[in-house]
Amino acid sequence: MSDAGFDREWALAELLDAAMLERIGPGLAELLGGDVAVLDAEEQLLWGRLDPAARREALILELEPVGFLASNSAGPTALRGCRTLLLALLRAQIRFHMASSLHLEAVAADFDSLKREHARLLDSEARYRKLSEELDARVKAQVAQLEERQQMLYQAEKLASVGQLAAGMAHEINNPLGFVRSNLTSFRGYLDKFAQLKEGLGAADAAWQRLDLDFILADGRDLLADSADGLERIARIVADLKSFSNVDRATEEYADLNACLRHAAGVIEGQLPAGVELRLDLPPLPKLVCLPGHLNQLFFNLIRNGVQAIADAGRPGCVRIVSAAEAGGIVIRIADDGIGMTPEQLEHAFEPFYTTRPVGSGAGLGLSTARNIVLAHSGRIELASQPAAGTTVTLFFPLPHA
Repeated sequence: MSDAGFDREWALAELLDAAMLERIGPGLAELLGGDVAVLDAEEQLLWGRLDPAARREALILELEPVGFLASNSAGPTALRGCRTLLLALLRAQIRFHMASSLHLEAVAADFDSLKREHARLLDSEARYRKLSEELDARVKAQVAQLEERQQMLYQAEKLASVGQLAAGMAHEINNPLGFVRSNLTSFRGYLDKFAQLKEGLGAADAAWQRLDLDFILADGRDLLADSADGLERIARIVADLKSFSNVDRATEEYADLNACLRHAAGVIEGQLPAGVELRLDLPPLPKLVCLPGHLNQLFFNLIRNGVQAIADAGRPGCVRIVSAAEAGGIVIRIADDGIGMTPEQLEHAFEPFYTTRPVGSGAGLGLSTARNIVLAHSGRIELASQPAAGTTVTLFFPLPHA
């Protein structure tokens, strides 16, 4: 409360309003014999009935009269007693008004303080919201950059796989080409002998026998058959490579997963280290709506991982590929008896960039890419492994009608 609130001069009408006078007036009238009037400092009637001959007692507060109590029927003693009671009531009213004013000022001060605090909190909230938006934008930018780099590494891993395939295919294609070239050279020599026969037509039979043309004709047929088999083998290898490398085709189609497994096994078979073999157990399967090129890459990565695990173990081994139609879908298991993984390695196996191989031997995206491909086909992938005992990868692909 301001200093002016304590030093102010109170008017009687402020302390005794109409409602208060209506409550205390009848009591005063009864005490004073029925004739009573309450006047303000200017002797204006506030309550009661004023008799011109009425005796008056001043109501003095802080040495100044604030009003008068008048009565014609009451004696001096009774009038002074009522004045004393009325003054006590007026002082109580002053204390009440002062306390009220203090309370209002305190509430107003608290309210102003709360408004300032609220404004400060709003400003702080705005700054934090702006900071949050900036951080969110930065996080989104970083996530986009990481996704872009992961995609770049994914493409690099894919290109590395295609490069390994190309090297293996070059080796595989060179083998049949070598014996086809040798066979054709031999066949050219046989034709030269037939040319020599032309010079000795006079003694045709003797010349025929001398040149052993019966054998040449028989062996020539065998050589041509071998050449045809070699060319067929080249055609099959090229077809497998074409089917496997078609990973960018986005159109889904019905495909036989056994065929995908055979393609992947076929392109890696020519790159098997000594002592490592592939065994396929592929009973008939229902066809699945899928992206065959992506599944070719999935199967190739998993089979190659098994071959590498056996090579790292430094002993002969086998990668077993088994497919089966089970309730609701198709299950494929690719198991090896290679080096295996520890429980700690299993926990991180599907994390991007995690690899147990030496630096420079892989980007650590093989299993991460495999999981993404399986999830894109609404499937599941599970790993089971024991150190020095091997690893089994189990894939499940739901069928459309399941």
